[in-house]
Amino acid sequence: MEKHIHEDKEFKNIILQEKETRDREFENCKFINCDFSNGVFRSSKFIDCIFMDCNLSMAKLNNCQLNNIIFNNCKLLGINFRDCSDFLFSVNFNSCVLDYCSFATKKMSKTIFNNSSMKNVDFTETDLSKSKFTNSDLMNAVFDKTILKETDFILASNFIIDPEINIIKKAKFTLQGLPGLLSKYDITIE
Repeated sequence: MEKHIHEDKEFKNIILQEKETRDREFENCKFINCDFSNGVFRSSKFIDCIFMDCNLSMAKLNNCQLNNIIFNNCKLLGINFRDCSDFLFSVNFNSCVLDYCSFATKKMSKTIFNNSSMKNVDFTETDLSKSKFTNSDLMNAVFDKTILKETDFILASNFIIDPEINIIKKAKFTLQGLPGLLSKYDITIE
């Protein structure tokens, strides 16, 4: 099947709600104010692309490659990123809503999560080494067998991380973050 290749293009105000896109390749493209909610992307590649003010809520990314992708001010509710190809998987998020997403089993070291809502996000068995959570709300996020080596939680909020089942060597926390590390012990910290 022939792949459709798009390079150095800007896509504005595209509405593909509940539509399927397959076998496309986007390189160095910008998506601005697009609505892909409940859409399906199959076997497509996104390389060095930027999504700005887009809605991708509940989109399916079946076997898609996301390589060096930046999401700015996007709504990404309920996306299962584990369906993406692991090959060169690299994403960063700024001012996004990522509630109910799953990054389970992904290798995503050095990922930036900036000013984002990440409630109920699943990071089970995810490698987040050297990642940074800045001003991000991690309420009810799941960290289970997660690799958090040198990960920065200094400005993160509402996280609960069990140091006994996650690798947190050299991770960065503030004193205000201690309750999130000790919550399972049911102790009072003043």
